[in-house]
Amino acid sequence: MRIIRFIDESDNVRLGRLEGDNSVILLQNEGGEAVPEDRKVSIRHMLAPVEPKNIICIGANYAAHAAEAGRDVPEKPIIFMKPTSAINHPGQPIRIPKCGDPEGEVDYECELAVVIGKDARDVSQEDALSYVLGYTCANDVSARKWQKHGSGGQWVRGKGFDTFCPMGPVLVTPEDIPDPQCLNISTTINGEVLQSANTRDMIFDVKFLISYLSQDTTLQAGTVLLTGTCEGVGAARDPKRWLVPGDEVTIEIEGIGKLTNPVIGPND
Repeated sequence: MRIIRFIDESDNVRLGRLEGDNSVILLQNEGGEAVPEDRKVSIRHMLAPVEPKNIICIGANYAAHAAEAGRDVPEKPIIFMKPTSAINHPGQPIRIPKCGDPEGEVDYECELAVVIGKDARDVSQEDALSYVLGYTCANDVSARKWQKHGSGGQWVRGKGFDTFCPMGPVLVTPEDIPDPQCLNISTTINGEVLQSANTRDMIFDVKFLISYLSQDTTLQAGTVLLTGTCEGVGAARDPKRWLVPGDEVTIEIEGIGKLTNPVIGPND
């Protein structure tokens, strides 16, 4: 099932099932399950497909990206978080922050996002995927100077500005993605492909991450896990390729779709 969250023509926030003809069947939440109604509705604005309880992120989870960043392959997952206020919607702008460097140094990172569907604690790797509600595209937008130098060595500030976590366009349920480790993933900016890999290249796969993160820690239903980016980020290029106003960034994941956002300046 391909689930979207959207604002309808009466300005109500709705859930819907996206059909093959791009029509939407309205979904109602009954007992924690999305139940389809027998009517189609119109979309005014697309929203991120979930409102996260938490956003937990994994750094340097592709070996080639770790190498381009000058890091050894990590022995254990590198974990940080984004604030939920960073969530951004399909088609909505990524804003260069006012308090950043005048040149911006704002970067893109295509990532597979995993949404937890029920509280998970002390989960085994064998059972881990049974806790997944679905998968979507995410862009772990990052202000590199803040990430590296502006927060005492911690990454949250540089990755947590408003608009820095676009997600969408749809949430694809596990019956349509039985194996999250075989998906092509890419970033395209203004028509140029800058990142391209496959989720099989992850150092720590989705099963491992869910199990690892849930040890003695409850991953609440609605938690979003960003699973890391592949090689090709702007900071690793020569010359550097930072996001600038006027850019259009598209994250694409096989079986999910395309998440596209324009980039605007701090005063736009």
